[in-house]
Amino acid sequence: QLKVLEGYLQMPLTERQGRGLILSQQGRDYYRSIRAAFNVLRQATGHLLEQVQTRQVTISLIPLFGMGWFIPRLPGFMRANPQTEINVVYANHRNYLSDASDMSIRFGNGQWAGYQSEKLISGQMVPVCSRAFLRLHGHIDTPEQLLQMPLLHDEERTTWQQWFIQQGVKRPLRRSGPMFEDGLLTLAGVQAGLGCALMREPLIAPYLESGELVKIFDLPIDDGRDYYLCVRQDGEMSQDGKLLQNWLRRNSNLSLEGEG
Repeated sequence: QLKVLEGYLQMPLTERQGRGLILSQQGRDYYRSIRAAFNVLRQATGHLLEQVQTRQVTISLIPLFGMGWFIPRLPGFMRANPQTEINVVYANHRNYLSDASDMSIRFGNGQWAGYQSEKLISGQMVPVCSRAFLRLHGHIDTPEQLLQMPLLHDEERTTWQQWFIQQGVKRPLRRSGPMFEDGLLTLAGVQAGLGCALMREPLIAPYLESGELVKIFDLPIDDGRDYYLCVRQDGEMSQDGKLLQNWLRRNSNLSLEGEG
């Protein structure tokens, strides 16, 4: 490129020194003259690249929330906002939030130091099983009948007992089925026909609508934990991040058919 420039200017801009090249006097004078313009060009290029980079929004999700709620609705957001690049990263139930994420969906009571949170979706649970499980074990007509079925448990191990007490069933509950660490594993257990589970209805709606899973009773239990949209209190949100935030708010209580 220097040779091209020297040919255009019809003067040498470099001279040989030992085995290398250095700027000639004309080259040094020319560089001092154009240095400010190069700085302006570099700053403008950097600013433009920053604008391009901010079109990406990173959101961290609990896997079951991603599979059951976020991803089925994501095509609607992408159709409405084709310029925004969504980066979805994994967040397990022990470590929801990442400094690399612009926002996160977190499950709990809404109180996390250093973060602003707003409730998106209720965490109420209902008893469910697979349709294949019902064919094998027969219809379940009363909560008492559930005591005879294999029950899948979460880490709390007390949720089923609380549900039975809420339904007026006083008989003691034995832990009759396997325990799963998170909702995605529990869903896999239900789909495999291992037993009945208490699951959070908004996150399994696609499986209920398809008929793969069946809601045994419309008797929810609320354990005081819900799904929250979380952002750092000291962070700045890009325009594309705000688009995703507003879309999440609008769609938090809508079915897939009402998504927009």
